[in-house]
Amino acid sequence: MEKIVWKHKKWEGLDKNDLHEILILRAEIFVVEQNCVYQDIDNKDPKAIHLFGKIDNKIVAYSRIFNEGSFYKEVSFGRALVLKKQRGKGTGDELVKKSIEIIKENWPNKKVKISAQAHLKNFYKKHGFIEKGKEYLEDGIPHVSMEYFS
Repeated sequence: MEKIVWKHKKWEGLDKNDLHEILILRAEIFVVEQNCVYQDIDNKDPKAIHLFGKIDNKIVAYSRIFNEGSFYKEVSFGRALVLKKQRGKGTGDELVKKSIEIIKENWPNKKVKISAQAHLKNFYKKHGFIEKGKEYLEDGIPHVSMEYFS
């Protein structure tokens, strides 16, 4: 398996090429692949820590991580994605673990809230997330609120 090089940067530290690639991947996966029309660029990116994994200098996984009050009242991460050709190789597990590591480094002992696509709730459960409440539609896709204690 190819080794993924993980990086995380605040908005100010992102270079324009990485940002451009991140935005392309988010549109490719969340808008085109999932056939979901929604406003991906939501003015929250400047508040996030951007985590991305690269193979051969190409981004293959990404999430954005928020402090309390920047997205939800709790610490959170979202826009988690893995490139289609990289799925099924453990990259998603690495992405969640790295996202949680960054949260623990920056905001230890905090509740983490995510809005997970419903079909991924068992994936997040194996990482210690607990389902909270009933399924709901977000941008036309079933989601469930989940929590984790760092």
